[in-house]
Amino acid sequence: MRIVRTVRELREAVAAARAAGSTAALVPTMGALHEGHLSLVRAARSEHGFVMLSIFVNPKQFTDAADLAAYPREEGRDAALAEGAGVDLVFAPDAAELYPGGFATTVHVSGAITETLEGAGRGSAHFDGVATVVSKLLIAAAPDAAYFGQKDAQQLVVVRRMVADLGLPVRIVACPTSRDEDGLARSSRNVRLGAEQRIRALAIPRALDAIAEAARAGETDAAALLARGEAVLAQSGVDAEYLALVQPDTLEAVQRVTEPTLCAIAARVGDVRLIDNVLLGDGPGRR
Repeated sequence: MRIVRTVRELREAVAAARAAGSTAALVPTMGALHEGHLSLVRAARSEHGFVMLSIFVNPKQFTDAADLAAYPREEGRDAALAEGAGVDLVFAPDAAELYPGGFATTVHVSGAITETLEGAGRGSAHFDGVATVVSKLLIAAAPDAAYFGQKDAQQLVVVRRMVADLGLPVRIVACPTSRDEDGLARSSRNVRLGAEQRIRALAIPRALDAIAEAARAGETDAAALLARGEAVLAQSGVDAEYLALVQPDTLEAVQRVTEPTLCAIAARVGDVRLIDNVLLGDGPGRR
Protein backbone atom coordinates (compact mmCIF):
# COMPACT_ATOMS: atom_id res chain seq x y z
CA MET A 1 0.00 0.00 0.00
CA ARG A 2 1.22 3.48 -0.88
CA ILE A 3 0.65 6.77 0.93
CA VAL A 4 0.72 9.83 -1.31
CA ARG A 5 0.43 13.49 -0.38
CA THR A 6 -0.08 15.29 -3.68
CA VAL A 7 -2.76 15.33 -6.36
CA ARG A 8 -0.08 14.68 -8.98
CA GLU A 9 0.99 11.44 -7.29
CA LEU A 10 -2.64 10.43 -6.84
CA ARG A 11 -3.47 10.93 -10.51
CA GLU A 12 -0.35 9.07 -11.62
CA ALA A 13 -1.33 6.08 -9.47
CA VAL A 14 -4.90 6.04 -10.80
CA ALA A 15 -3.65 6.28 -14.38
CA ALA A 16 -1.31 3.33 -13.81
CA ALA A 17 -4.11 1.24 -12.30
CA ARG A 18 -6.39 1.99 -15.23
CA ALA A 19 -3.63 1.18 -17.70
CA ALA A 20 -3.39 -2.22 -15.98
CA GLY A 21 -7.11 -2.77 -16.55
CA SER A 22 -8.50 -1.90 -13.13
CA THR A 23 -11.47 0.26 -12.22
CA ALA A 24 -10.92 2.67 -9.32
CA ALA A 25 -12.91 3.35 -6.15
CA LEU A 26 -12.53 6.07 -3.52
CA VAL A 27 -13.52 5.98 0.15
CA PRO A 28 -13.35 9.59 1.45
CA THR A 29 -12.65 9.86 5.20
CA MET A 30 -11.36 12.27 7.80
CA GLY A 31 -9.31 9.51 9.38
CA ALA A 32 -9.88 8.09 12.88
CA LEU A 33 -10.87 4.92 11.05
CA HIS A 34 -13.25 2.41 12.57
CA GLU A 35 -15.19 -0.63 11.40
CA GLY A 36 -17.69 1.59 9.58
CA HIS A 37 -14.97 2.94 7.32
CA LEU A 38 -13.50 -0.51 6.82
CA SER A 39 -16.90 -1.85 5.75
CA LEU A 40 -16.89 0.79 3.00
CA VAL A 41 -13.42 -0.34 1.95
CA ARG A 42 -14.58 -3.95 1.75
CA ALA A 43 -17.59 -2.96 -0.34
CA ALA A 44 -15.31 -1.03 -2.70
CA ARG A 45 -12.81 -3.91 -2.80
CA SER A 46 -15.55 -6.33 -3.86
CA GLU A 47 -16.30 -4.27 -6.96
CA HIS A 48 -13.02 -2.64 -8.00
CA GLY A 49 -9.44 -3.61 -8.66
CA PHE A 50 -7.93 -0.41 -7.27
CA VAL A 51 -9.16 1.06 -3.98
CA MET A 52 -8.17 4.47 -2.64
CA LEU A 53 -8.90 5.94 0.79
CA SER A 54 -8.47 9.62 1.52
CA ILE A 55 -7.59 10.96 4.97
CA PHE A 56 -8.17 14.68 5.34
CA VAL A 57 -9.63 16.53 8.32
CA ASN A 58 -11.40 19.21 6.33
CA PRO A 59 -11.33 22.53 8.20
CA LYS A 60 -13.96 24.04 5.91
CA GLN A 61 -16.77 21.82 7.21
CA PHE A 62 -16.21 22.56 10.90
CA THR A 63 -18.16 25.48 12.31
CA ASP A 64 -16.87 24.82 15.83
CA ALA A 65 -13.13 25.40 16.29
CA ALA A 66 -13.09 23.23 19.42
CA ASP A 67 -14.66 20.33 17.53
CA LEU A 68 -12.00 20.66 14.82
CA ALA A 69 -9.21 20.75 17.41
CA ALA A 70 -10.60 17.71 19.22
CA TYR A 71 -10.99 15.58 16.11
CA PRO A 72 -8.65 12.56 16.46
CA ARG A 73 -5.66 12.33 14.14
CA GLU A 74 -3.76 9.02 14.09
CA GLU A 75 -2.40 8.53 10.60
CA GLY A 76 -0.11 5.61 11.46
CA ARG A 77 -2.96 3.63 13.01
CA ASP A 78 -5.29 4.58 10.16
CA ALA A 79 -2.77 3.49 7.53
CA ALA A 80 -2.34 0.09 9.18
CA LEU A 81 -6.10 -0.46 9.32
CA ALA A 82 -6.53 0.67 5.71
CA GLU A 83 -3.82 -1.70 4.50
CA GLY A 84 -5.35 -4.58 6.45
CA ALA A 85 -8.74 -3.93 4.85
CA GLY A 86 -7.33 -4.02 1.33
CA VAL A 87 -6.67 -0.39 0.44
CA ASP A 88 -4.15 0.06 -2.37
CA LEU A 89 -3.45 3.75 -1.86
CA VAL A 90 -4.01 6.32 0.88
CA PHE A 91 -4.26 9.95 -0.18
CA ALA A 92 -3.31 12.07 2.84
CA PRO A 93 -2.81 15.66 1.70
CA ASP A 94 -2.23 18.67 3.90
CA ALA A 95 -4.58 21.64 3.75
CA ALA A 96 -2.30 23.59 1.41
CA GLU A 97 -2.51 20.81 -1.19
CA LEU A 98 -6.29 21.03 -1.44
CA TYR A 99 -6.64 24.73 -0.59
CA PRO A 100 -3.53 26.45 -1.94
CA GLY A 101 -2.83 30.13 -1.43
CA GLY A 102 -5.45 32.30 -3.08
CA PHE A 103 -8.08 29.55 -3.06
CA ALA A 104 -11.38 31.39 -3.48
CA THR A 105 -13.98 28.87 -4.69
CA THR A 106 -16.84 27.40 -2.70
CA VAL A 107 -19.24 24.73 -3.96
CA HIS A 108 -22.68 25.60 -2.61
CA VAL A 109 -25.71 23.31 -2.84
CA SER A 110 -28.81 25.38 -2.15
CA GLY A 111 -32.26 24.53 -0.87
CA ALA A 112 -33.75 22.48 1.92
CA ILE A 113 -31.18 19.70 1.64
CA THR A 114 -28.51 21.98 3.12
CA GLU A 115 -30.67 24.28 5.26
CA THR A 116 -32.53 21.76 7.45
CA LEU A 117 -31.35 19.25 10.09
CA GLU A 118 -27.55 19.56 10.21
CA GLY A 119 -27.69 22.74 8.15
CA ALA A 120 -30.08 24.42 10.58
CA GLY A 121 -27.83 23.75 13.55
CA ARG A 122 -24.37 24.00 12.02
CA GLY A 123 -25.04 26.62 9.37
CA SER A 124 -24.81 26.49 5.58
CA ALA A 125 -21.02 26.78 5.78
CA HIS A 126 -20.86 23.16 6.97
CA PHE A 127 -22.28 21.72 3.77
CA ASP A 128 -20.39 24.27 1.67
CA GLY A 129 -17.28 22.72 3.21
CA VAL A 130 -18.51 19.19 2.53
CA ALA A 131 -19.46 19.91 -1.08
CA THR A 132 -16.21 21.75 -1.76
CA VAL A 133 -13.88 19.10 -0.38
CA VAL A 134 -15.78 16.16 -1.89
CA SER A 135 -15.79 17.83 -5.30
CA LYS A 136 -12.03 18.45 -4.95
CA LEU A 137 -11.42 14.80 -4.02
CA LEU A 138 -13.59 13.43 -6.82
CA ILE A 139 -11.91 15.67 -9.40
CA ALA A 140 -8.45 14.81 -8.09
CA ALA A 141 -8.95 11.03 -7.91
CA ALA A 142 -11.44 10.65 -10.77
CA PRO A 143 -12.77 7.36 -9.35
CA ASP A 144 -15.37 5.22 -11.08
CA ALA A 145 -17.25 5.05 -7.77
CA ALA A 146 -17.11 6.69 -4.34
CA TYR A 147 -18.41 4.98 -1.19
CA PHE A 148 -20.25 6.71 1.66
CA GLY A 149 -22.06 5.47 4.78
CA GLN A 150 -25.80 5.90 5.20
CA LYS A 151 -25.25 7.18 8.76
CA ASP A 152 -24.45 10.58 7.29
CA ALA A 153 -27.70 10.57 5.34
CA GLN A 154 -27.91 14.31 4.73
CA GLN A 155 -24.32 14.45 3.56
CA LEU A 156 -25.13 11.65 1.13
CA VAL A 157 -28.11 13.59 -0.27
CA VAL A 158 -25.94 16.69 -0.70
CA VAL A 159 -23.13 14.78 -2.43
CA ARG A 160 -25.54 13.07 -4.81
CA ARG A 161 -27.14 16.41 -5.69
CA MET A 162 -23.74 18.02 -6.28
CA VAL A 163 -22.51 15.15 -8.45
CA ALA A 164 -25.69 15.22 -10.54
CA ASP A 165 -25.68 19.01 -10.92
CA LEU A 166 -22.00 19.23 -11.87
CA GLY A 167 -22.17 16.17 -14.12
CA LEU A 168 -19.24 14.47 -12.41
CA PRO A 169 -18.63 11.02 -13.94
CA VAL A 170 -18.70 9.03 -10.72
CA ARG A 171 -21.15 6.58 -9.18
CA ILE A 172 -22.05 7.36 -5.56
CA VAL A 173 -22.53 4.18 -3.54
CA ALA A 174 -24.39 4.27 -0.20
CA CYS A 175 -23.55 1.51 2.28
CA PRO A 176 -25.64 0.57 5.34
CA THR A 177 -24.87 2.20 8.68
CA SER A 178 -22.29 0.17 10.57
CA ARG A 179 -23.17 -0.48 14.22
CA ASP A 180 -21.54 -1.86 17.31
CA GLU A 181 -23.13 -4.93 18.91
CA ASP A 182 -25.12 -2.72 21.28
CA GLY A 183 -26.70 -0.87 18.34
CA LEU A 184 -24.81 2.43 18.55
CA ALA A 185 -23.87 3.73 15.12
CA ARG A 186 -20.11 3.65 14.69
CA SER A 187 -18.53 7.09 14.72
CA SER A 188 -15.06 8.51 15.23
CA ARG A 189 -16.56 10.52 18.09
CA ASN A 190 -17.68 7.43 20.03
CA VAL A 191 -14.23 7.06 21.61
CA ARG A 192 -14.90 10.30 23.51
CA LEU A 193 -17.86 8.78 25.36
CA GLY A 194 -17.27 7.77 28.97
CA ALA A 195 -18.78 4.54 30.26
CA GLU A 196 -21.90 6.23 31.66
CA GLN A 197 -22.26 8.40 28.57
CA ARG A 198 -22.01 5.34 26.34
CA ILE A 199 -24.97 3.77 28.16
CA ARG A 200 -27.00 6.98 27.80
CA ALA A 201 -26.10 7.23 24.10
CA LEU A 202 -27.84 3.92 23.46
CA ALA A 203 -31.12 5.82 23.84
CA ILE A 204 -30.49 7.16 20.34
CA PRO A 205 -30.77 3.83 18.47
CA ARG A 206 -33.51 2.73 20.89
CA ALA A 207 -35.53 5.84 20.00
CA LEU A 208 -35.16 5.07 16.30
CA ASP A 209 -36.16 1.46 16.94
CA ALA A 210 -39.28 2.60 18.80
CA ILE A 211 -40.29 4.86 15.92
CA ALA A 212 -39.62 2.16 13.33
CA GLU A 213 -41.59 -0.40 15.33
CA ALA A 214 -44.56 1.96 15.62
CA ALA A 215 -44.43 2.67 11.89
CA ARG A 216 -44.36 -1.05 11.09
CA ALA A 217 -47.38 -1.50 13.38
CA GLY A 218 -49.32 0.95 11.22
CA GLU A 219 -48.86 4.35 12.88
CA THR A 220 -48.57 7.03 10.17
CA ASP A 221 -48.96 10.30 12.10
CA ALA A 222 -45.56 12.01 12.24
CA ALA A 223 -46.22 13.73 15.55
CA ALA A 224 -47.24 10.47 17.20
CA LEU A 225 -44.20 8.66 15.86
CA LEU A 226 -41.81 11.35 17.01
CA ALA A 227 -43.44 11.32 20.46
CA ARG A 228 -42.51 7.63 20.75
CA GLY A 229 -38.88 8.45 20.13
CA GLU A 230 -38.85 11.50 22.39
CA ALA A 231 -40.19 9.39 25.26
CA VAL A 232 -37.32 6.92 24.90
CA LEU A 233 -34.76 9.74 24.86
CA ALA A 234 -36.32 11.35 27.93
CA GLN A 235 -35.97 8.13 29.92
CA SER A 236 -32.19 8.39 29.54
CA GLY A 237 -32.01 12.15 29.92
CA VAL A 238 -30.95 12.72 26.31
CA ASP A 239 -32.16 15.87 24.57
CA ALA A 240 -32.24 15.81 20.79
CA GLU A 241 -31.05 18.80 18.80
CA TYR A 242 -33.49 17.51 16.23
CA LEU A 243 -35.63 14.44 15.74
CA ALA A 244 -37.35 14.69 12.39
CA LEU A 245 -39.30 12.76 9.78
CA VAL A 246 -38.40 13.91 6.28
CA GLN A 247 -38.65 12.91 2.65
CA PRO A 248 -35.42 10.98 1.88
CA ASP A 249 -34.41 12.88 -1.27
CA THR A 250 -35.55 16.44 -0.54
CA LEU A 251 -35.39 16.34 3.28
CA GLU A 252 -38.69 18.20 3.45
CA ALA A 253 -40.70 17.50 6.62
CA VAL A 254 -43.59 15.05 6.33
CA GLN A 255 -46.81 15.04 8.35
CA ARG A 256 -47.80 11.45 7.61
CA VAL A 257 -45.61 8.44 6.88
CA THR A 258 -47.25 6.86 3.85
CA GLU A 259 -44.11 6.20 1.78
CA PRO A 260 -40.40 5.67 2.53
CA THR A 261 -39.44 8.33 5.09
CA LEU A 262 -36.15 9.18 6.73
CA CYS A 263 -36.16 9.57 10.51
CA ALA A 264 -33.03 11.53 11.48
CA ILE A 265 -31.67 12.50 14.86
CA ALA A 266 -28.83 14.53 16.34
CA ALA A 267 -28.18 14.64 20.08
CA ARG A 268 -25.42 15.55 22.50
CA VAL A 269 -24.36 13.16 25.21
CA GLY A 270 -22.06 15.18 27.40
CA ASP A 271 -19.93 17.16 24.96
CA VAL A 272 -20.16 14.49 22.24
CA ARG A 273 -22.53 15.18 19.36
CA LEU A 274 -23.96 12.06 17.69
CA ILE A 275 -26.17 11.57 14.64
CA ASP A 276 -28.14 8.57 13.41
CA ASN A 277 -31.11 7.74 11.20
CA VAL A 278 -33.50 5.04 10.06
CA LEU A 279 -35.45 4.69 6.84
CA LEU A 280 -39.10 3.88 7.53
CA GLY A 281 -41.34 2.01 5.11
CA ASP A 282 -38.52 0.30 3.25
CA GLY A 283 -38.05 -3.24 4.48
CA PRO A 284 -37.54 -4.37 8.08
CA GLY A 285 -36.13 -1.07 9.32
CA ARG A 286 -32.85 0.01 10.88
CA ARG A 287 -31.34 -3.41 11.36
